Amino acid sequence: MNTIKPSELTFEQAHTELQEIVSELESGDGNLETSLARYERGVLLGRRCNDLLDKAELRVRELLANGGEVDFGGALDSRA
Repeated sequence: MNTIKPSELTFEQAHTELQEIVSELESGDGNLETSLARYERGVLLGRRCNDLLDKAELRVRELLANGGEVDFGGALDSRA
């Protein structure tokens, strides 16, 4: 079990761990107490992911509102 606080994880770390927890819970293995602990951790990780996504969306909205451009590294630019 991961002992790092969800608030200290990056989006990618929290999302990966959340996917692992969902798989574990869907398998139905483990006892009730362990499953409840994993579920609780999953809820916290889900909240962390949502919080980070909300912050990213806010940054993009602020950039666009201020006339800024969003640079995605030219990955979609066929002229590059």
